[in-house]
Parts: sequence; C-alpha cells; structure tokens
Amino acid sequence: MTNTKTFGYVRVSDKGQNTDRQDIKMVELGVDERDIFIDKASGKDFDRPQYQALKSVIREGDLIYLDALDRLGRNYDEIKTEWQFITRKLNADIVILENKELFDSRKFKSMGDMGKLMEDQFLSLLAYVAEQERKKLLKRQAEGIAVAKAQGKHLGRPQLNLSTLSKQQRADLEANYQAWKTKEITGVQFMEKLGLKKNSFYKIIGEFEESK
Repeated sequence: MTNTKTFGYVRVSDKGQNTDRQDIKMVELGVDERDIFIDKASGKDFDRPQYQALKSVIREGDLIYLDALDRLGRNYDEIKTEWQFITRKLNADIVILENKELFDSRKFKSMGDMGKLMEDQFLSLLAYVAEQERKKLLKRQAEGIAVAKAQGKHLGRPQLNLSTLSKQQRADLEANYQAWKTKEITGVQFMEKLGLKKNSFYKIIGEFEESK
C-alpha cells in the first residue's frame, strides 16, 4: 500500500479544556500537525466537524491514533459502528494509545476470524465503560445543580442590577440620566455609555428611579 498517511484525532468535551497533552503525544508519534484533527465537543454523538472531516480523508491503509477510546466517543452503539466502519469498511487502522499493547486493530486483523471476534468483545467492553463514565458525569452534574438550587445559589450568568454596576457605570448613570430624560441623548446612546443591553438597561433605570 502506497501513499498511506498517519492521522491523530484529539477531543475534549468543551472549549475551555486544553488539548496540549493529546497534541504533544500525536506529534511525538510523528503525526504532522496538519494531520491532527481536534474537536472541542461532547462525545455523546459523532456529529463533530473535525471528526467528520477526518473520516472524509481516511483511505485504505491509513493509521489513526487516539489517546483513549473515550476520545473517539462515549456512545456505546456508535463507538462500535464508527470503529468498524473505519477498520473494516475503509480498511484503515486505529491504535488506542492508552491500551496500545492490546488495542491496535492491525494486531486483530493479523489473527483472522478469531481476531475479529476478540476485537468485537474488547471493543464492546471499552465502549460500555466509556458510555457509563459519561452517564456518571451527567449524573454528578445534575446532582450538583440540584444542590446549588436547593441552597439558593444562582446558576448561569450573574443577574445585572443597580447594585452590581461598577463605580464608573454608576457615575455615568447619574451624569447622563437627566440628559436622557430630557431627550438630549437617545436611549441607545445611554445604553452604549453604560455598556448595557436593552433589557438590563431598563431594569436598572427602573431601580435607579425607585431609589431617587
């Protein structure tokens, strides 16, 4: 087989997470940086732009490195479907670095039908573990949210109100309020001076007028 390529697939669950550890592993294995496909998205399904881009360029004989099976995904049925599509339909290969002595599709292929049976069994086990870990994570998140709500903690973005304005915003509010009331400046201009969106602006104006 000629013109085969080596790729790396890297995934973290959200945009705030760092991919450096996985990236470095791929580069150390000799994967060209332009052949490392990186998604910052949940593993709940495979509707990820970089994963789909990787699938579109994989050819027979190519090799794909993954740090761990759960980087491929966390959905039991879809992990098996995607793995078998790449290794059997496209006839490319996958190596899981976390279990590389065991989980290298090239080794299973060299064992014939017995290798296929063993691969399916090991894949089912690891895919099951990956899916269960995601379910545990979601459960912990839900429990944490429930506890926070029970304790009266606000979740999400902090609510803007008169008391949360900065000193500069409060000064700008007091300095320009009368000009806005007499229509010397427009509401849009006043919002821009305060750095507020429409809903927050009128809420804070109402609180300011009540406090006068």
